[in-house]
Amino acid sequence: MNEQMVHHYPPELMALLVDAIPRLLKSKKDLLVFFKGAGVPPATYADIEQTVRTARESITKYEIVRQILTRLNDRGDRTLAQRREIIKRVTQWDDFTGCYDNDRMQAKGYVAEIQRLVNVKDSFTRMNQERERERQERIAKRDAEIEQQRRVRTERDAIKRDLYSLFSESNARERGRRLEDVLNRLFKSYGVLIREAFRRVGTAGEGVVEQIDGVIELDGHVYLVEMKWWTEPLGVGDVSQHLVRTFTRSGARGMLVSHSGYTEPALATCRTALAKGVFVLAKLEELVHLLERERDLPDFLREKVRAAIVDRDPLVEPLRPRTP
Repeated sequence: MNEQMVHHYPPELMALLVDAIPRLLKSKKDLLVFFKGAGVPPATYADIEQTVRTARESITKYEIVRQILTRLNDRGDRTLAQRREIIKRVTQWDDFTGCYDNDRMQAKGYVAEIQRLVNVKDSFTRMNQERERERQERIAKRDAEIEQQRRVRTERDAIKRDLYSLFSESNARERGRRLEDVLNRLFKSYGVLIREAFRRVGTAGEGVVEQIDGVIELDGHVYLVEMKWWTEPLGVGDVSQHLVRTFTRSGARGMLVSHSGYTEPALATCRTALAKGVFVLAKLEELVHLLERERDLPDFLREKVRAAIVDRDPLVEPLRPRTP
């Protein structure tokens, strides 16, 4: 039931109750019994009850109802339960045999009008509550999105700092290990990491026979990722190792990230290999630029894949300014 309506009977509802309740009950004593049954405190109607006993004709049923309802209204929260109970009893009234014959039809009409008014107000309240619920959901969703964006920014700022710190790392082995970690975190930040570095051990006791720095999935395709931080550009032998790892796995695609770039013969080898499958090359500086410009990593990779497939160019650089 509409809490605002019950908390203080508005004038329209007050008028309907004053017209309806006296018609539902024949006597003034019955009215007082009705209010007692609704839990109205005796102090609210003690003087009225005394008047009914001693000077019955000096007060009408309508005056009794109006005075009691007004007093209940004026007492606010203290009589909230009683006002709610009165509304409930009137709106659920379905036996009009106790009314005077000439009041019966009017009593039914007033009860129906009170039911309609309460239902309309309740519907309005429910609509407002639904709007408020939807508004709160939108606010919560927006706040969650803002918090997620904040977490992503914090995460990528940390990745950027850790990537920059690699340039001052003198230990090549440690730098390579940290490079794998940083780039895997970068892929994971964009939701494309499946599996981090893994080693395949031979079955004949020969130890580690293959090491792959990471595996990512993009648009349903699996890419084996290799990362190199060498001082010299990667040559034919260097890229060929990863080409073999890639194309000996059915359906796999390859990606190679190099800090030092690639020799022209290595690029030619990769172009030739594109006849057998998809293989893309990247430079570490491209990923640095991507982080600095806050570009989307999946879109960046898609441009590279598209160029490898359509243009047979394994080393297109989407973030490099175009030459006029």
